[in-house]
Amino acid sequence: MPQDGFIADLLITGGTVVNETGRFAADVAVKDGVIAFVGHPAFAPKATTTVDATGRFVIPGAIDVHTHIREPGMEQKEDWRTGTRAAAAGGVTTVFDMPNTEPAIATVEAFHAKREAAERQAIVNYGLYGILDERSLDHLPALAEAGVIGFKLFYGNTTGNNPAPNDGAVLEGFEILAELGLRCSIHAENSPILFWRENRMKAAGRDDAFAHLAARSDVAALESLNRSITLSEWTGARIHIVHESCMRSIPIIRDAKARGVPMTVETCPQYVLIAAEDLTGDAARIGRLNPPIREGRQREPILQALLDGTIDILGTDHAPHAMEEKQRPSFWDNACGFPGVETSMRLMLTFVHEGRMTMEQYVRMAGAAPAKAFGLYPRKGVIQPGADADIAIVDPGQRGIIRGAELHSERSRFTPFEGMETVGAPVATIVRGRIVMQDGVVRDAPGWGRMEKPVMPKPEPRNVAATTKAILRKDSYSW
Repeated sequence: MPQDGFIADLLITGGTVVNETGRFAADVAVKDGVIAFVGHPAFAPKATTTVDATGRFVIPGAIDVHTHIREPGMEQKEDWRTGTRAAAAGGVTTVFDMPNTEPAIATVEAFHAKREAAERQAIVNYGLYGILDERSLDHLPALAEAGVIGFKLFYGNTTGNNPAPNDGAVLEGFEILAELGLRCSIHAENSPILFWRENRMKAAGRDDAFAHLAARSDVAALESLNRSITLSEWTGARIHIVHESCMRSIPIIRDAKARGVPMTVETCPQYVLIAAEDLTGDAARIGRLNPPIREGRQREPILQALLDGTIDILGTDHAPHAMEEKQRPSFWDNACGFPGVETSMRLMLTFVHEGRMTMEQYVRMAGAAPAKAFGLYPRKGVIQPGADADIAIVDPGQRGIIRGAELHSERSRFTPFEGMETVGAPVATIVRGRIVMQDGVVRDAPGWGRMEKPVMPKPEPRNVAATTKAILRKDSYSW
């Protein structure tokens, strides 16, 4: 309870606070970037700025654990200014940026160069991944010390020159990460399978969206998922499976979690909203990504796994490109990915409006669960005193239509959700107490974003001292 004479910087009045555990009417006061009061209006402090949230939800700002901001090295696709403006427009207060920029974030020097670019431009908070591959093995502890949010393992091919690492290097990397405690996000597709099948498709003259899907069929994802689980269970390394799209993965994930494998899982709006058979012509080129959008029958099982918590987190795989990179004559040459950080909340609020999920479920998958998985909770992911004032104010009845031309990813104004009608939208985005978006207008606040560092529970490494570390010491060992 604020003391007499306390003046808040910001007071949000008349709204309904929603956390993952429930909702209640309350005013929310902010001081020095931190939530200072949540309670009855009669006890709320005075404030220098007041925002009326009557009839609206006050929720933790979304944490998108899977974005590709593209800077440094690929600024023709996007940079920290455009990417974080898009996030603010979408009610996202924290983005985690993947390390497949140019150069890849394999060293502390590369990490600091990316951090400097973000510090100058970002208007929302950010975490920076390091890459896990042969180049980075000797740098993992130093990258952890520098403040990476976690690491990313690309088992499947991706934008940038980042071939899938050798399994021996991955095992050694997991042994190191098991002792560091940081989570490793994994693009789980089997590269030898998908490249072999893609080459066979090309040799047969196939140049279409369904060839892309056939080359990256479920088996490539299932094999890589099982391999990732095996190495995580063996070492104790914490893992996060990104952009899960296969319904056949769900029982594997449930079984692994029941055994205590330290894993979390993410899916994205495209995997619960779009069917491969509906993507034709230009829409197929825009919707090309890895892993691919799958058959329509897979959407509902993925959605139900997200709702029941088998899949923990809603990410986006926000992956902008210059428009010409999505319009090449050959389907195989078209860039993979599209913007998503700005549209995700609107799409999921439409599910809430339709009764397909609750507001509490959305807050869990977009706020609380990411914060818990990556060592930011309870500083983020919840509206309560002492938490960072990273807040989205949501109008549950605001109607709109998604238009690529309106996206704040200014060099990448296309979307596979083109023309979709939405109900519900963020009408204000507040980052550490500062309003960075209000009523659709993104405010200039370059450099306001802060780098987030994880505080992870004590790790429980297994089978580590007996393997690579012992070999490097030339010790004898046994199990």
